[in-house]
Amino acid sequence: MSEPKSPQELVDGLVRLLTVTKNSDDNYTGNPQQGGVGRVFGGQVIAQALMAAQDTVPEEKGAHSLHAYFLRGGKEGPPIDYQIARDFDGRSFSNRRVVASQAEEDGQLRPILNLTASFQKAEDGLEHGDYVMPDVAPPEDLKSDMEMRREMIAKQPNMPEAAKKMMLRPRPIEMRTIDRLHWMNSEKKEPRAHSWLRAAAPLPEDPALHRAIIAYASDFTLLGTSALPHGLSWMRGELNGASLDHTIWFHRPARADEWLLYATDSPWSGSGRGFNRGCIFNRDGELIASVAQEGVIRRRTPKALD
Repeated sequence: MSEPKSPQELVDGLVRLLTVTKNSDDNYTGNPQQGGVGRVFGGQVIAQALMAAQDTVPEEKGAHSLHAYFLRGGKEGPPIDYQIARDFDGRSFSNRRVVASQAEEDGQLRPILNLTASFQKAEDGLEHGDYVMPDVAPPEDLKSDMEMRREMIAKQPNMPEAAKKMMLRPRPIEMRTIDRLHWMNSEKKEPRAHSWLRAAAPLPEDPALHRAIIAYASDFTLLGTSALPHGLSWMRGELNGASLDHTIWFHRPARADEWLLYATDSPWSGSGRGFNRGCIFNRDGELIASVAQEGVIRRRTPKALD
């Protein structure tokens, strides 16, 4: 059995995962997650697509927004191909379209995600902030989500081994949750959640990488917020779900290896879909990013026995 990885090794692995390989001016390859099984995490595809797009834009322009549509579920194992279209380059803004594709069994590339990103040269401008950071417990006063997973598993000795393994998998993003997320209990509650998150170890001094990791982490807890009013969870096998689209607006620079508060809410669900919003704050209470996502959320119907 291999030795457990340190937080720094986990974060270094995340940096390698999100660092795409340039094949030509507008084509890149994203490597798969080592040991990954099942479906590719959507935040990984978004972050790799953003890194590929950023590489085609002058360094003085940083991403201020992205809009992505998930078309098919990606598979762990095969690499992901990222093809870039340079739609616009102006003095202040640039725009890129990215198509992420994977080869299927017939060898043909099929799109799994479309992403559009806009980049802007830094400038001074009119400023206001009309959203106040929620007053919640600081991360130092909270247990880590990993500690809570271990406690939950200890109380459920009959949990399938596959589920235990997934829940206890070491993660490069450390999270500390103020509320009870969908996997923590089956009680119905209002569709709001608050979690602190950060990379589990220091990151390189690269603003584009920090934005990509914030984009990666923004896919955590978001769709699950729309499950809270129903007392159901994917972890208990009660729901089927998948992200349909994902949007991020980056308002100001932030470090992904410092604590950030992710406040999410879900104002609506219906027609087999759940709509979710997120606001990400730094420790100073400044809004650094806004997120929106809609996803499939359906009650799982048990299969009839033959």
